[in-house]
Amino acid sequence: MRGSRHFHRGRRRGRSMMRPALLFFMLEGPAHGYELMARLEAFGLEGIDPSQIYRALRDLEAEGAVQSTWDEEKTQGPPRRVYTLTGMGFEILQRHVNELRGMRDRISRLLDAYDTWQASGG
Repeated sequence: MRGSRHFHRGRRRGRSMMRPALLFFMLEGPAHGYELMARLEAFGLEGIDPSQIYRALRDLEAEGAVQSTWDEEKTQGPPRRVYTLTGMGFEILQRHVNELRGMRDRISRLLDAYDTWQASGG
């Protein structure tokens, strides 16, 4: 089916939600990578390869949006890198939120138009 190829792009859109979601989770407090992965899955963004999550975290750190430290005390295993949101990260999160609100409005208009079309007998 031709249109089904486009439907599977939803996974790609899930990855585009990853950065703002990661920033939001760190707004709630510092977190290590495994915790952030679990939060993404609980948030409905499952199936993202862990390497992509860690790559996004490294990129966010390189951009100055987050900073990381090694937590050697609170873990029973090897030290874990703990990520914290910076002031710049908060500003980036705010920009993402504004973009998402605009997208939500465009999606709502499309869905409303479709519902109106369907209610009129399509």
